[in-house]
Amino acid sequence: MVTAGGELLASLGWIALALIVIAAIVGLAIWRGRRRGSRTIALDAALTVSGLWVMLSAVGALIIIVKAFTVDWAELNGTTTIWIGWPDDIPCSSSGAPGTLSCGGSNFADFTVGGASLGLRTLAAAAQLCTLAFTTVPAAMLAAICFQTLRGRTFSRTVTRVLYTGAICVVVLGIASELLNSIAATFGLREVFDEGSEWYPMSFQLTLTPMPFVGALGLAALAAVFSQGSRLQAERDQLERETEGLV
Repeated sequence: MVTAGGELLASLGWIALALIVIAAIVGLAIWRGRRRGSRTIALDAALTVSGLWVMLSAVGALIIIVKAFTVDWAELNGTTTIWIGWPDDIPCSSSGAPGTLSCGGSNFADFTVGGASLGLRTLAAAAQLCTLAFTTVPAAMLAAICFQTLRGRTFSRTVTRVLYTGAICVVVLGIASELLNSIAATFGLREVFDEGSEWYPMSFQLTLTPMPFVGALGLAALAAVFSQGSRLQAERDQLERETEGLV
């Protein structure tokens, strides 16, 4: 995910720069493929980008682990419940009248706890690792499929196993990412505020979206398609061997 903050033009500029870098990597892979006379340029480019994605994710995972044991603060990205009062000079209404702002809010996310305990830092790191792994699974599967296809084994059992394994990883990591981030955020606020404070979260706000299940279902369906293709390929190869034997 590419994120940029600041003024509109500056933010759009950083986003454009990131897209240019990605396009340059793809263009370089395509240029190298044409220079070698490759007939699988699209696969070569996909393998290059997905492989780079996996490598950067591995570096990011290492940074997350090192940070958990070397710094005294924890970055939290989950949603938790806390009442946030607005300043008196902001016009708002608690009655929800049309055309007015609602005073305050209850959702709090994306914050940092300084002087965090080792337990909180470890929990935050586990949540971040799950999120990183969840977003890396598609790249890892794409790299594996492209590699097998370039070897002439598009409908091999390896590809089918990769898709089924990816489906399991998507649903497990997706659920773990959503739950761990929210749990870590709530524990983070509980570590900052005393139980008698008005900002102390008394309950956990856990949310589970259907995205992991939908993604896993789609990958399982794709795995079934590849499995069927593998079976048909095996039958065709067997028929060719039998035909050659008759000739």
